[in-house]
Amino acid sequence: MTRKAKGKAADLPEGTIVIKKYANRRLYNTASSSYITLEDLAAMVRNNVEFAVFDAKTDEDITHSILTQIIMDEEANGGQMLPVSFLRQLIGMYGNSMQNLMPSYLEASMTNFRQNQSKIREAFEQGMAKNPLAAIHETNMAMMRAAAETLIPRSASRNAAQPGDQAAKDGSAEEIAAMREQMAQMQKKLDELSK
Repeated sequence: MTRKAKGKAADLPEGTIVIKKYANRRLYNTASSSYITLEDLAAMVRNNVEFAVFDAKTDEDITHSILTQIIMDEEANGGQMLPVSFLRQLIGMYGNSMQNLMPSYLEASMTNFRQNQSKIREAFEQGMAKNPLAAIHETNMAMMRAAAETLIPRSASRNAAQPGDQAAKDGSAEEIAAMREQMAQMQKKLDELSK
């Protein structure tokens, strides 16, 4: 990848894409020679593409403020991930004696989270399995399975039986009675869960 870089941009690790921000607030990707948006930069972050953003006039590295802007946009557009209590605590750290330690602490915490993400997801899913809502979901699924099992044999026996065949009619009546019993039991379970 060829980069026309000067100043701070020349000191970047090889493979880092240089983005220029112009006075008209447009972002220019020097690797693809095209204008891009903040959404494009967010996609690059998600795809682990290394980039740095520089002010086109001053050559100042403004990557931090651009990434902060992406977070603000995500939070404003309904993708809220940062709880208010966390934001308050974070703001409270500015000017605090611990301010200098926070960047490395947050970075280490996020690195640890990402490394253990699969373990966390697995633990979360196991925790959800013990959740009362999961029991309601399982009950609903059981009702749907019971209904499907009852309806499928019924239609199969109807196709196999000749009109007026008393055995098929008796079988259907038994299946309906069994389905009603299952539905009553499931309703009882739902009532118990909702208490």
